[in-house]
Amino acid sequence: MPLLEKIGRLLARSLSQERDETAPQTTCHPKFLYQTIQPGDVLLVEGNSGFSMAIKYLTQSSWSHAALYVGDEVETPSGPNEKTNALIEADVIEGVRAVPLSKYQFAHTRICRPVGITSEDINKVIRYAVSRIGHQYDLRNIVDLAKYLIKTPPVPTRYRRRMLALGSGDPTRAICSSLIAEAFQSIRYPILPEMEVIKHKERIYANCQKEIFHIRHHSLFAPRDFDVSPYFLVVKPTLESGFNPYAVNWGDSAQRI
Repeated sequence: MPLLEKIGRLLARSLSQERDETAPQTTCHPKFLYQTIQPGDVLLVEGNSGFSMAIKYLTQSSWSHAALYVGDEVETPSGPNEKTNALIEADVIEGVRAVPLSKYQFAHTRICRPVGITSEDINKVIRYAVSRIGHQYDLRNIVDLAKYLIKTPPVPTRYRRRMLALGSGDPTRAICSSLIAEAFQSIRYPILPEMEVIKHKERIYANCQKEIFHIRHHSLFAPRDFDVSPYFLVVKPTLESGFNPYAVNWGDSAQRI
């Protein structure tokens, strides 16, 4: 095993440890999460490990992890009862794997849903992600991020995204957001494409212009991009489940304010 990979594995085990005392609180009831999420949805998670802290700093976002909901496409290690609620994620220790939705039911999460995609294309995205199960996490990415945990440097905003894309480039290795970005790019669905504006060459059409989208390399995506993307709908389970503000059971102290 190359020295850099050994270092990456040691760092991964250390940085992936969750800190219970700073665990973010869930913002919706698990029942509503199960009722609302659909195959093809991207589930964003706010983690509290050292690794998560580095990603949140570099992206200036609450979200440090992303997983793709695939429903009953694969079985998870939790058994047949979880077969209809599977996620595909890239884990720093175990690589690309299927996990049950229950793993994140008490975490702070957000559902991001692609809009206007046919069921056929949703299945293509899911199959793409499922086909990557067994691939390894890009441990080079861990080494690159670790330097920001020793001492948080004043990295200019325009360079932070690049700091997340210094992996090995090996196609059999991925990080969580790049895995999902690749899956959607396989059907040419936009996430945050680079836009080029081209003005018409003839003077008579001087006020006319054309916008052309360019696909951003999958290694440049972070979990927050699915949140801020204009092409993904933010779905809030509590509202989708029929929230009634008049049925809120306030405590006595709140009533006196």
